[in-house]
Amino acid sequence: MRFVFKTSYAQDLGLFRDSVQRNWYVALLAGLLVLPNLVPEYLVDISLVFIYGLCGLSVMVLAGYTGLISLGHAAFLGIGAYAHVYFIHDLGLPWVVSVALAAATAAAAGVLVGLPALRMTGVYLAIATLAFALIIQEVFTRWDHVTGGLKGRPVDKAVIFGVSFAGDVAFYLLCLGFLAGGLWLTANLLRSPTGRAWVAIRDSEIAAQSMGVNLGAYKTLAFAYSAGLMGVAGALFAHKIGFLAPDIFSVLFSIQFLLMVVVGGLGSLHGAVFGAAFVAMLPVLISQARDSVPAWVGAMAAVFGPSASESAFLATGRFVKQPGLEPGLFGLILVLFILFEPLGIFGRWMKIKLYFSMFPLYKRATFRRQKAYMRSERLR
Repeated sequence: MRFVFKTSYAQDLGLFRDSVQRNWYVALLAGLLVLPNLVPEYLVDISLVFIYGLCGLSVMVLAGYTGLISLGHAAFLGIGAYAHVYFIHDLGLPWVVSVALAAATAAAAGVLVGLPALRMTGVYLAIATLAFALIIQEVFTRWDHVTGGLKGRPVDKAVIFGVSFAGDVAFYLLCLGFLAGGLWLTANLLRSPTGRAWVAIRDSEIAAQSMGVNLGAYKTLAFAYSAGLMGVAGALFAHKIGFLAPDIFSVLFSIQFLLMVVVGGLGSLHGAVFGAAFVAMLPVLISQARDSVPAWVGAMAAVFGPSASESAFLATGRFVKQPGLEPGLFGLILVLFILFEPLGIFGRWMKIKLYFSMFPLYKRATFRRQKAYMRSERLR
């Protein structure tokens, strides 16, 4: 078991805990750069993992670090996707400028949602964001001039500074770069006074306000930043599926985003990535195992209806044989995680690391707390 002894203030300013942790992340990045040569047939699915990672990062900032539950983040994803396509195809703006404007448009929508929701918490805030998602989906359906309505809009492949990213490897590297940038920016923001104010609001709004934290300003900033990240993910998502339709950005899609952070592990950037990998790869695993699943299972699960990710896979030609099986499995897995592993995949990973670092002296009750008084203590 390693202990880090800090001898200067400069060590607290570093992004990594020590050189060992930095070397592990460098090795991970090198492995991701080599991955296209190892599994070329799964690059399309791994690119979706990176896009979902940005989406999970967006929801994690709001739900995991600020304590605000949103059921309308699919609307921000759609706003970013449609705005990006409109700026590129209709206005002829460069790709980088279009992504920046799409993020700004989604962030502005986040401010519009955040301001009326300042006095709401818990289930009331969830209902308000759910209503916003339904309104935005209706706007997508009826604003034919921008969104194409029910007919949808085709999306061309990304071209940046004259370089085409139509290939699977090029788009894979593009999504990886955006995810790495989003993680770096969010990690630094969470270490700043803004991030510490968000965590204080999550733990106790009364205590945060007594320490001089402006609740309205920081909640609105959290909504804006979260929506801006979702807008960038929406721009990449538009190129990923190649066709935009209003029914893709449904409430079920927002629930899947919330599922990401719960399954991955609330209050952790690692949890956002773990949850994204789970949500993105589960349909692939289902499609691989569809021949071994009895037909009556899909018939019983069909009462739930197709999920948003299934609509996206339908647009790309990858569709699950049993259309109701995926949302049924999502619901079952979510219930099981809440019951048996509330800290998510990242929490289980930390327990495994602790077990092997202390083996054979590890005891189940070694670090068990009698009571956790603050949410931060439960999320460590």
